[in-house]
Amino acid sequence: MASIEPVRWGILGAANIAINRVIPGMRGSRLAIPVAIASRELGKAQSAADALGIPRAYGSYEQLIDDPDVEAIYNPLPNHLHVPWSIRAAQAGKHVLCEKPIALSADEARTLLAARDANGVQIAEAFMVRTHPQWHEVERLITSGRIGTMRLITGHFSYYRRDPADIRSKRTWGGGALMDIGCYPIFIARWMFGAEPDAVVAMIDRDPELNVDRLTSAMMRFPTGQATFTCAGQLGAYQRVQIFGERGRIEVEIPFNAHPDRPSRIFVDDGSQLGGASAVAIETPAVDQYTLQTDRFSEAVRGVGSVPVSLETAIGNMEVIDALFRSAELGSWIDMAPGI
Repeated sequence: MASIEPVRWGILGAANIAINRVIPGMRGSRLAIPVAIASRELGKAQSAADALGIPRAYGSYEQLIDDPDVEAIYNPLPNHLHVPWSIRAAQAGKHVLCEKPIALSADEARTLLAARDANGVQIAEAFMVRTHPQWHEVERLITSGRIGTMRLITGHFSYYRRDPADIRSKRTWGGGALMDIGCYPIFIARWMFGAEPDAVVAMIDRDPELNVDRLTSAMMRFPTGQATFTCAGQLGAYQRVQIFGERGRIEVEIPFNAHPDRPSRIFVDDGSQLGGASAVAIETPAVDQYTLQTDRFSEAVRGVGSVPVSLETAIGNMEVIDALFRSAELGSWIDMAPGI
């Protein structure tokens, strides 16, 4: 492949994921240069710029978007600001990598399609797991028939944080466990099945004071199988995904927050011994999935390949999330419209 000119990035806000994960990932990429960061508090932006070696700091999002040197925007703002600021950036001719979940609803997410197409820019959702080699290996194992025909995916993702000041505690801002982390097992199930669910159902337990979902259990019926998951913002921290076929099982040890400095492990078990004693470990190389995400998006900006997670895929995830919320309210299964 011919040499690609690095894409010049600007970061909207000094969110923890930007400071601790995405910007360090960008700095590890040969295809990206973070050149500016903005915050509504200039001092906060300047501190982040100084700590991360970013040349320019701005005290408003508008100033960063108007910077002619910035080609692409990374948007890690609170969920309710994802769509409005992504549209503003697209209208200024900037490409946008927006954190998940991409919107507060599928209908809101669809407004990004017009902004993308009208302005000729790339807009994608930042599901970094889409680029991690462990998931490509899982996909290969399924496709190769290693576990037989896949019938079931189960997942769990939880942490404990109860802070009224946290953006994840504000329902009108898109807070709660389902939006924050439940989107991951939904994304993985849709990817591994290569299809959209026919119907979904959910049970949701809400915090009595904060009114955000603190524990969600869900089922998704796919044309060739089922997926179940639990997610929680007020449980002990844990994450795991298991995939069951007619002849075996795949277990992903750290499915979502894989360590960048050590290999990732997948276990493949034919079930011949109880307790997983027959499981065989497969390692994939240590990688920074945020660097890989930046690489793939930057390549797409330069006309090489496509973005890892398209807007169309992001809208599909939001359709499922919307339906799960409706299911919990109605206490019934929700049939998904064909062609979602």
